Amino acid sequence: MSKQNRILIIGPSWVGDMVLAQSLFKTLKENRPDCIIDVAAPTWTLPLLERMPEVNKAIALPFKHGQLALLERIRFGRSLKNKSYQQAILLVNSFKSAILPLAAGIPQRTGFLGEFRHGLLNDIRPLNKTKLPRTVDRFVALGINKNKLDNNNGLDVQKIANPRLLADTSNAMRVLDKNGLQRPAQKILGLCPGAEYGEAKRWSAEYYAEVANAALENDWQVWLFGSDKDTPVTVAINHLTQDRCLDWGGKTNLGEAIDLMSLCDTVISNDSGLMHVAAALDKKVIAIYGSSDPKHTPPMQPQAVIEYLGLQCSPCFKRTCPLQTNQLACLKGIKPENVFKHLEARSSHRSVM
Repeated sequence: MSKQNRILIIGPSWVGDMVLAQSLFKTLKENRPDCIIDVAAPTWTLPLLERMPEVNKAIALPFKHGQLALLERIRFGRSLKNKSYQQAILLVNSFKSAILPLAAGIPQRTGFLGEFRHGLLNDIRPLNKTKLPRTVDRFVALGINKNKLDNNNGLDVQKIANPRLLADTSNAMRVLDKNGLQRPAQKILGLCPGAEYGEAKRWSAEYYAEVANAALENDWQVWLFGSDKDTPVTVAINHLTQDRCLDWGGKTNLGEAIDLMSLCDTVISNDSGLMHVAAALDKKVIAIYGSSDPKHTPPMQPQAVIEYLGLQCSPCFKRTCPLQTNQLACLKGIKPENVFKHLEARSSHRSVM
């Protein structure tokens, strides 16, 4: 294997961004079929990388979120010198993320300028947010030859491959068996009511419960997904359905959640990491947007339905609603009955098949 085909990706911390990064990995494999892709990223993202066939090796970064840890990063980078990486691609724009590739002696270090990275990067790409409006566009652009990208006057978004995770169905069945459950015969609706970024991205528990109740009355099984932080809302939703949902909130690790979600027929989600997971599993996705922008981080699934009001104050990208009156209007105006109509339409379409 030629040395020039070994690439180290410095991956993002957010689950959703890591899912979108798979489009870059696919692009690299398409343009350089013999390349070897290793990804260095926080430990909690590794279950995603394990389900991406383009990735040769996932390298767990030992640093705490937000921690500079300058000497530790230098030492960690030096430990990778013998890997003979010829290029590093940085999907994170921070100063600290650029220390490791330099310490590793990687000759080509590619990324956007970000925070004071002159000298740390030597293949600096201009970030034109108009030409590259989506996160996935920006990731993929870093994997394309700079001259080729300039000559084409931008990125052909139609050729960007969608993320596609390979779920482990046998693992999902083991989780069900461990909990004394079997795979249900009826359709499964997955609900993802959390959003790590903040409440301005979260549709209310009451609205989720209304949709869940309607689905249950129409012979769906409803599964709730979320991390430990999301358990208050998954418990609240389940309570509002007389505990008729299967609440996985805080009861699975990310890998188990991915594999269980692969059994779902449809997933309703806020703009969150699990929304991107559902899309990458090629599920039927109904995505609810509040403070964020669906043009920036859309679900990468062609049949995805996006519920977004596009109010005058939207998108504000705030963690909490900045309005003094009419709080969270961008989410409250998305009514459960309208969301359930999409579910009914999908059910009707499925029955015709």
